[in-house]
Amino acid sequence: MKLRYFLYVFLLIQISVLAQELPPIEVFTPENYGAEDQNWAIDQASDGSIYFANNKGLLTYNGARWKLYESANGSITRSVKVIDDKIYTGSYMDFGYWEKDAFGNLNYTSLTANNTVSLEEDEEFWNILELERWILFQSLDRIYIYDTKDNTFNVITSETRIVKIYKVDDSIYFQKINQGLFMFENGKETMVTDHQYVRDRIVVNIFNDDDQLLIQTKEDGFFSLQTDGNLVPWDTALNTKLKEYSIYSSIQLKNGHYILGTVSNGIIHVNDKKEIAYEINQSTGLGNNTVLSLFEDTGGNVWLGLDHGINNINFNTSFRVYKDDLGILGSTYTTFIDNNILYLGTNQGLFYKDHTVNGTFNFIKGTEGQVWTIQQIKNTIFCGHDKGTFIISNGRAQKISNAQGTWKIQEIKDQPNLLIQGNYNGLYIIERKNNVWSLKNKLEGFNISSRFFEFINDDEILVSHEHKGVYKLKIDPTLSKVLSYAKTAIDKSIKSSLISYHGKVLYGSKKGVFYYETASNTFLKDTILSQLYDSLGYVSGKLINVNDRLFAFSKSNISYAQQGKLSSKYDLFAIPLPNSVRETKDGYENVLYIGDSKYLMGTTDGYTIMDLGKDHSIEPKIALDAISAHSINGPHTPLNLAQNVALKNNENHIQIAFNVSDYSKYLPSLYTYRLLGFNDNWSDWSPKSVTYFENLPHGEYTFEVKAKLGDIETANTASYSFSIDKPWYLRSFAVILYILSGMLIVFLTHMIYRGYYKNQRKKLLHQKEKELEIQQLENKQQLMHFKNLDLQKDIDSKNRELGLSTMNLVRRNELLSTIKKELSLIKEKGDINNVIKLINKNLNASDDWKLFEEAFENADKDFIKKLKSKHSNLTSNDLRLCTYLRLNLSSKEIAPLLNISPRSVEVKRYRLRKKMNLPHEASLSNYILDL
Repeated sequence: MKLRYFLYVFLLIQISVLAQELPPIEVFTPENYGAEDQNWAIDQASDGSIYFANNKGLLTYNGARWKLYESANGSITRSVKVIDDKIYTGSYMDFGYWEKDAFGNLNYTSLTANNTVSLEEDEEFWNILELERWILFQSLDRIYIYDTKDNTFNVITSETRIVKIYKVDDSIYFQKINQGLFMFENGKETMVTDHQYVRDRIVVNIFNDDDQLLIQTKEDGFFSLQTDGNLVPWDTALNTKLKEYSIYSSIQLKNGHYILGTVSNGIIHVNDKKEIAYEINQSTGLGNNTVLSLFEDTGGNVWLGLDHGINNINFNTSFRVYKDDLGILGSTYTTFIDNNILYLGTNQGLFYKDHTVNGTFNFIKGTEGQVWTIQQIKNTIFCGHDKGTFIISNGRAQKISNAQGTWKIQEIKDQPNLLIQGNYNGLYIIERKNNVWSLKNKLEGFNISSRFFEFINDDEILVSHEHKGVYKLKIDPTLSKVLSYAKTAIDKSIKSSLISYHGKVLYGSKKGVFYYETASNTFLKDTILSQLYDSLGYVSGKLINVNDRLFAFSKSNISYAQQGKLSSKYDLFAIPLPNSVRETKDGYENVLYIGDSKYLMGTTDGYTIMDLGKDHSIEPKIALDAISAHSINGPHTPLNLAQNVALKNNENHIQIAFNVSDYSKYLPSLYTYRLLGFNDNWSDWSPKSVTYFENLPHGEYTFEVKAKLGDIETANTASYSFSIDKPWYLRSFAVILYILSGMLIVFLTHMIYRGYYKNQRKKLLHQKEKELEIQQLENKQQLMHFKNLDLQKDIDSKNRELGLSTMNLVRRNELLSTIKKELSLIKEKGDINNVIKLINKNLNASDDWKLFEEAFENADKDFIKKLKSKHSNLTSNDLRLCTYLRLNLSSKEIAPLLNISPRSVEVKRYRLRKKMNLPHEASLSNYILDL
């Protein structure tokens, strides 16, 4: 176990030696830019676009997107040079230039294709330089001088290899191996020096150093050409170090420093003191160790064309980065500096080094694990650790408390020998006795993790817990226990913090910054300090008081507040460092002031230094990159960027690409746009550099876009106007056609309606005639009905007469029967037989029946026929009985008419039912009435 720990610490020390505070590096791989790995030359156009001579052709990058133009013959592009509005390139057996057309695309013109230039076999053109009106294309054997005025060529040949051509001020130099250094003078080559350093060694570059030529060799460093033609070392100590490297490329920066690209060791930065300021290689952030080409752009960024990929180093930024790519240090949670000794507390332990030199970080034994805080209190450096509390002195750690998880340590007012610390399970007191610090006691009665706490008076403390809220604690005077505690009304917030600043206790949360007011025992919102947070980009409520500046962290930047020099009001500032690139641990951000307006911020793999005193203001400019239109499922058609266009109605799908040619890693470009005529409101800020509009209706449109880097907006607004034609059915000829068609439709409608109404009139007349006929028929029917009513009245009259007659007969027969009975009574007294016979004769006379039958026939003449047809077996007496029943007479009323008793009538009725075969339950009277 000890051996493993020793090897770990040894490896850590060895690797840390190589780490340095370096400018930000952005790495682009072939997969990123969509071309091959090697990049041989770099240049920049006036619009800010960067051009690379790539193995696959001409590669361009405008800050938003990459684009590749393959070489005409499919060969490797070895050189590139931007001159005015043309991009000259040299490749295998060809050189020429590219020009941008109105659609934003590059088109190639070969200067060798017209056969006016005779090339050597297998020539490749490695360098291109400009001198006044001439352009020089250099291969390893010859130099072709192109006169842009009269389009003629002059060729300089060499019997030996030409390594490279160099431009210094207004002179062109070139080296011939084994011969020396030459220059062009009056159109002819002239020997500059044949010193052995340039005769036997490869010259990588030539610079102007105080009006003297500074010649850089591949393996022996820099040499200065004296006026007597002698070469002397520029700096002996520097050359001695450079002999360890093989230099392939180099440039002089605008500030006079030099960047040297090596074959296998990345780049070397030589400062104005002729010292190697630092080296950057693959282990410290480069994408590859072989640097084929170097270029400084207008923004002070240095581009590296590598053997595998492209890198961009932001030398001119206000940030420097210490990056631990191997993860030995781990994530930095706390930092502290004392007498130029920088301490880093990480999740791996506590490390320190001398901050004034590029030395190694040393590990402090015994601090393995999570370090939460490093603080200097009463001239003692305390380390709050997952394992407890340590005192740090002379690179050693002495443990003074075993209470696990020390978040923070703080002084207690009027208690010079006591300190209070917050731990995982509450608050503890540390005591100094005989100048020795040790753990005294725990504040009993409160066991909640106390990462953030602040005194609000001598016996009251606020403790913040991000998952539970803020508690107010009442402690006893002996600092031995918590007498009571209660939760305050402020809402809990993830990644919140509690801090004392300018006499106020501040609470940072998702809803803003609040200050505690003792009088009301509550938190009130500070509207000024709350502006430190971006309401739409909350990532952490951590507040840090450093050098009297209050720092806060949001999604888009780091903000800080400080009081004005002439007032107590806060001034707010923003550092445009988005959360996506600053690589801090959300909720555990830490900032340390290290002097000269520089602040050190811990990151997940080291730290970043921010120079707030450095002026890095820029003037970004936005430009339109490409515009295309297409119909549904149709191919994209590029549009002319220089003029407004009118699109067909079906070409209403528009794609617009734009860019800002800024290449700062820590200042990503954000864009906002609008399409006047469609939506006049600006869109939200977004990193997307292309937008797409679908199914636009016909009309006139103007697209506007602007950008910002950090908080600096572009001075210009790029715009583009276009129109979409009306659909064919809304154009003038269609409108005329619609009018004519409308008139025709109106005419045809009129004719149709005229014929329709004519037919309707005929139909109406015909219908009226029919209705008249029907009316006449109805009248006839009415007349017939009236006649029938009259007839019915006659029938009713006859029926009444018949009834009256019948009743008369009944009454007469009843009378006669009565007389007969009366006479029978007096029979004994006298002979009245003749009278009785006479009466009987009258009773049996059929004259009354015949008269009745005739009257009944007239009133209901069909009845007897129906009765005879259904019952042919009925006798005349049966028919007579049926007629009396038809008149709805009772048996008692029928008996006198038949001159029989009522009982005999019932017998007759019974016999009649038998003859008619009526069922027992059927009514004889109803049956006869229904016939």
